[in-house]
Amino acid sequence: MRLVEIADIRAAAERITPVVVHTPLVPVDGLWIKAESLQRVGSFKIRGAYNAVASLRPSGVVTHSSGNHGQALAYAAREFGVPCVVVVPEGTPQVKASAIESYGAELIVVPPEQRLSAAEKLVEERGLTMIPPYDHPAVIAGQGTIGLEILTDLPEVELVLVPVSGGGLASGIAAAIKASRPDIRVLGVEPELAADAAESLAAGRPIAWEPARTFRTIADGLRADLSPLTFAHLRRHLDGIVTVSEDEIRQAMRHLFGSARLVAEPSGAVTTAAALSGRVPAGRTVVILSGGNVDPDLYRQVI
Repeated sequence: MRLVEIADIRAAAERITPVVVHTPLVPVDGLWIKAESLQRVGSFKIRGAYNAVASLRPSGVVTHSSGNHGQALAYAAREFGVPCVVVVPEGTPQVKASAIESYGAELIVVPPEQRLSAAEKLVEERGLTMIPPYDHPAVIAGQGTIGLEILTDLPEVELVLVPVSGGGLASGIAAAIKASRPDIRVLGVEPELAADAAESLAAGRPIAWEPARTFRTIADGLRADLSPLTFAHLRRHLDGIVTVSEDEIRQAMRHLFGSARLVAEPSGAVTTAAALSGRVPAGRTVVILSGGNVDPDLYRQVI
């Protein structure tokens, strides 16, 4: 299995320049927040989705998504003038579903356990190209461009905290950083109620959690399982995984709003939750705020 290398990530950085924002590192209470919520689709997902479409040049695309990747792929498909279909699970926040349709994609809602099979069926029926949310080298390379930006903007960084779901973001960032600075620690963060990555790395093999378990967490974007490809990246590059509670996630959302005026969806707040928990090493720490696409009613309840 070929893993993504630094040359792939640098090529992706050139490819995505027309649409991706070089997001700032916002100083907050001794931390540096990499505010990917400021991307034009509200999350880091535009990096991998656009890189995949730009490099593959498909005639039409399909994906399965908890919401953010679907928005990003819909946007990228619109930019290249190709049709896009996004399969999302029941319970996807309406703010994400509406955004997918606003970019011109066809939205299909299915039970959580059917999202992958439904998308694969559309590949066969319509001849579309699958652009998965994390299980693809071009997607991983695109997400890894965040690591390049961190090294450029804060060369003295000592620790990077990255959310983990399917593992594409953590795979790309860790690959980029370790290729240039193996001394920098990269830790994944996931909810206690969706801690399949921590269990997988401890067991030495990917372990899937059924939707009934992962859908307990408020962090709707962190309910996916690792793939063999992302597991291989994390096993090689990641220094460990920290888990956080639901209360800690909510507290982090409030902290980001009150201290930095940053809107974070629950999935994007887990890294700040880990930093605030005191369970990570001290040092110059960058936390990835991966997205800010949060349901307004939920956000009002939390804040």
